[in-house]
Amino acid sequence: MEQVTDHILASARKVIAVHINYPSRAAQRGRTPAQPSYFLKPSSSLSLSGSPVERPAGCELLGYEGEIALVIGKQARRVGIEDAWSHVAAVTASNDLGVYDLRYADKGSNLRSKGGDGFTPVGPALIPADAVDPAGLRIRTWHNGQLVQDDTTADLLFPFARLVADLSQLLTLEEGDLILTGTPAGASVAKPGDVLEVEVSSVDGALSTGRLVTTVEEGTTPFADFGARPQADDVQREEAYGSREAAGLATEAAAPGASAAVGPVLSPELKAKLESVCTATLSSQLRKRGLNNVSIDGLTSTRPEKRIVGLARTLRYVPNREDLFKTHGGGFNAQKRAIDSVNEGEILVMEARGEKGTGTIGDILALRAEVRGAVAIITDGGVRDFSTVAAMDMPTYYSNPHPAVLGRRHIPWDTDITIACGGTTVQPGDIIVADSDGILVIPPALAQEVADDSIVQEREETFIAEMVQQGHSVDGLYPLGKDWRAKYEEWEAGKARD
Repeated sequence: MEQVTDHILASARKVIAVHINYPSRAAQRGRTPAQPSYFLKPSSSLSLSGSPVERPAGCELLGYEGEIALVIGKQARRVGIEDAWSHVAAVTASNDLGVYDLRYADKGSNLRSKGGDGFTPVGPALIPADAVDPAGLRIRTWHNGQLVQDDTTADLLFPFARLVADLSQLLTLEEGDLILTGTPAGASVAKPGDVLEVEVSSVDGALSTGRLVTTVEEGTTPFADFGARPQADDVQREEAYGSREAAGLATEAAAPGASAAVGPVLSPELKAKLESVCTATLSSQLRKRGLNNVSIDGLTSTRPEKRIVGLARTLRYVPNREDLFKTHGGGFNAQKRAIDSVNEGEILVMEARGEKGTGTIGDILALRAEVRGAVAIITDGGVRDFSTVAAMDMPTYYSNPHPAVLGRRHIPWDTDITIACGGTTVQPGDIIVADSDGILVIPPALAQEVADDSIVQEREETFIAEMVQQGHSVDGLYPLGKDWRAKYEEWEAGKARD
């Protein structure tokens, strides 16, 4: 394979980079674009494998992003998606470097933050475009020898041909131009002395660019006082490292409407209380507070022996209409976005209108939810690949098994909104509790007092059951009358002393 050389870099008149293109990155950022968006990097930012890169003096946050770069082989202007890939000559590895310390000064252009000399290393080798499937490439990044990014192009938000076609509608792509196609989750921050490596290969490993190697050096020349100077704050640190935890910052509750960690935090103490009581008891306490329509009805669990507690995330399907399915059903649609952003401790609740004539979840997406730490999936529709889904440790609540794909009856429409499921209303951040008796939706504001009163109720019922077992009549005992309550309090005091 041809090696990337200075001559090849000199032929690149434009370097165009895509903002978000990998589902894993979209989930990490908490936003999924409907259309691709781009920014330009100067050709002077290009460098070869083995070249060092300088973290400018005074900067703290040199971010790295392993990416696949497309090398344009012939001029493209107003080409269609079906013809776009023929205008790509090769692919290679790239590293979209930039300093978050200067983002504030760019107003979205990324010129200062990502345009520095050496901020776009590429190489070391080119893989001919006609030798690979653009949906069958793998991108990996190593930071000081540790693998930190590993993803494929199988489910990109915007496939490579779409990027080429889209850009060509407005501007002419010329031979030698480079398109950086986005980075997966795992991008972070490098410091002076660190070594970064990026490799692009076919999924089967038969073809590879080899590893693009970049060593970070500390800059020594300070910024002049007549321009923007580096500024770093916790917002930029979180963006650069990928999360507050990775940046070493204290965690915060998610902002209203955020796609991750919706609703109030379900503390371990509250979760333990809710897990300790039956849904029948919780239902009684909710009824005392005037809430009679908080159960998700008519569903069966793949793991009825499990009691689950978690925060609701929501997904809504609308009835299939062929023209709308073309625009909303394919690609990284609402169903896949919901699955790929559900977090540990959350329960994905789906509104399927009680439609039993197709599946709403199958084995691959259920597995993805389980791997991400979802507590359960709840759908008032059908389940495909039922035996595999039923064998998972994560429970799925469903109406019926069905072999048909989603598109037979549904369009995945939107996420993290108020929905209807199994006859009740569910909002993002509601607390879901389920056991063999059924599924309850608990308003977060009531959860603590409902849990506390349910624990008291179950203590009383334990006493009542003991008295019934001893032969006492339920008259005046269930519920506790005045005389029996006095005896219960004595019993409770004795238990406390024990």
